[in-house]
Amino acid sequence: MSLIGSTIKPFTTQAYKQGKFVTVSDADVLGKWAVFFFYPADFTFVCPTELEDLADIYPTLQKMGVEVYSVSTDTHFSHKAWHDTSPAIGKIDYFMLGDQNHSISNNFQILREGQGLADRGTFVVDPQGVIQLMEVTSEGVGRNAAELLRKIKAAQYIAAHPGEVCPADAAAESLSGQHQATDRTGRVAG
Repeated sequence: MSLIGSTIKPFTTQAYKQGKFVTVSDADVLGKWAVFFFYPADFTFVCPTELEDLADIYPTLQKMGVEVYSVSTDTHFSHKAWHDTSPAIGKIDYFMLGDQNHSISNNFQILREGQGLADRGTFVVDPQGVIQLMEVTSEGVGRNAAELLRKIKAAQYIAAHPGEVCPADAAAESLSGQHQATDRTGRVAG
């Protein structure tokens, strides 16, 4: 079942951010755009490349009103240890959520049954808490932050311009009303 269009479920968890342990809940997510970036585990091989890539665009995302929540089934203590010992992970300024009870991973239907690990999944949530984008890849396939940035810009554009669309090769800022949603016959939908 697709989670697109569904509202995130309530959660409360501990997180690591910028040298501190903090509590994060679903209420903290509401009111701004958010990225939930699930990955299998701390101290692995592909995960730090993705998380570092995401850290590089985090200042841009913040300027766009987007908060980032990376999530694994590790504890917030494990996140701190990884942050303190890995140069790549040490660059992270966004929230690193611990999900050791698997509630968030279950809520996003991303938990690998019997393994206790989250799949590699990305969810973009609008300010009302509604999931607008999702991507799930196999464990060995890393995600690209530049493409995520393009998708977030497109989602924000579509939210601000109902009835318009963003083609795959278009940058949201270049659209300016030139792409209206149409049905299969080419008629403007709506």
